[in-house]
Parts: sequence; structure tokens; C-alpha cells
Amino acid sequence: MTNLQKLTLNHTVTEASPSACKLLATISGLPKGRIKDAMNKGAVTIKRGKKTLRLRRAETAVKPGEVLGLHYDAALLSLKAPHVSCLEDRMGYSVWFKPAGVMSQGNQFGDHMSILRIAEIQLGMKREVFLVHRLDRETRGLMIIAHNKKMAAVLSNMFQEHKITKRYRAIVKGKAPEKRTIDTPLDGKPSITHVTRIAHEETLDTSELDITLETGRTHQIRRHLASIDHPIMGDPKYGKDNKNRQGLQLVAYALEFMCPIKRQQAIFALPEPFPRKP
Repeated sequence: MTNLQKLTLNHTVTEASPSACKLLATISGLPKGRIKDAMNKGAVTIKRGKKTLRLRRAETAVKPGEVLGLHYDAALLSLKAPHVSCLEDRMGYSVWFKPAGVMSQGNQFGDHMSILRIAEIQLGMKREVFLVHRLDRETRGLMIIAHNKKMAAVLSNMFQEHKITKRYRAIVKGKAPEKRTIDTPLDGKPSITHVTRIAHEETLDTSELDITLETGRTHQIRRHLASIDHPIMGDPKYGKDNKNRQGLQLVAYALEFMCPIKRQQAIFALPEPFPRKP
């Protein structure tokens, strides 16, 4: 049995086969059991014409000209997806709590550790799931998932038009300003972050901040706070002397918007963004 830990291949089918799993096992040298597991976890794709889809059924027949893709990462596939909590289900959309370590959506190496796939499975595979916004993998907090294309379009437009307010809490190094707007451009684009200090812990010399955004650049909060010498505690990428055993101390704790279903103001919030230990 091979001990291969990581493999990427794209194979153009030359002869029809009744089993994509068997064909990939032959090509890759991996046991069929591992190929089946990779398929189930979204690490196998099939390209038919211009469309590329995740292929999950082991006994799918393949035809000449189709392209099978395998992106195998043993370490990622060995991770066990956690149970995630649904705070509200309004049928057209639902609100979930994404734990740290869970991706917003899958990548080419699989999707079993994504909130989108986890929610789909927990809903019994009976409803469609559409991503309308993202959180960094290391960030925990509230996310909205749409359950039909029309609602996905509506919610996506609401995010783009800033009709959905997202609030974050962060614990950062040092005594941060009571109020500050950071407008340093990121990636050559305007970027605006509003920060309010909630508390300062003198013993640890850390501050808890409430944060809202006017723009949504990659790692905007993390980069902006590091740029004013108040990096988020536990951020492995930005800042220095900010190690933290609890991981990245950034939480997307509240969402506020006009519900497109009930036509009423909706507010979803975590009661304690940073629960205190007894």
C-alpha cells in the first residue's frame, strides 16, 4: 500500500471506463478506498466540455475526452469536520456559526472542511447551498448561507451595496486608541476600517476592539490593525510578539440587515464573542 501523502494529477480519458474510482486508482497508485474517500470529500473533479464539477460517486462512468482531476492531500483528508450550529433557518437562507479552522468554501483539495459542505450535509443533502460572503479560515463567527439562486443573488447584492452590517470583535496587542478609522489602501485599493476600544487589560497589555468595515479587502482587519502596531493576538501571519495559545482572536459576532423574506430588520449576534472562563 502506498504511503503517498500528496498528489495532483489531471488525466484525459482515452478509453471509456465504468468506474472513475478504479481508473484513478490505477493511474495514481492509490488504493481504491483512498480514492473513494477523496471523492466523498470533494478532492476529485471531472471536466465535461467547459464545465468542471466535483465528482463524488465512485462508480461514475467516464468517456473519452473527459478530464479527471485528483488533488490528494492526506493531511487535509484526515481532518474530521466538526458539527456546526445553525442559529436561524428561514428556508431561503440560514445563519451559521463557523468555527476557527473551517473554510468558507472548499478548494481543489476538497470541501469536507468547509462551512458550505458541512451545512449541506447537516441539512440532509436536501437543499442547495450558496456562499454569499466569506470569513478567513482562522476567523470564527457568523455566516449566512443561501438556499436558492435567487436568494443568493439578493444577499450577494446586499453585501456589495453595504446593506448588511457585519460587526467584529478582536483582542489586539497593546492599548489601542479609543476610536480610530484606518484608511490605508490595501492592494492599491481604498480600504476603510472603523475601530472602537471596548476594554484594555493592563496585566496582559491587550485591548478588546469592536470593528466595522466599509470595504472588504483580503485580511483587511488583520492587516490594518498590524499597520498601527496593534496586531491581533494569535495572528500567525501579521504582526510580531502576538502569539496566543487560543489562536486568532478575531470573531465576526453580529449581522444586521433587512430580512429579504420577512421584510423586517434582522439582528443576529453572539452573546459573548469572547466567553470568559469560570
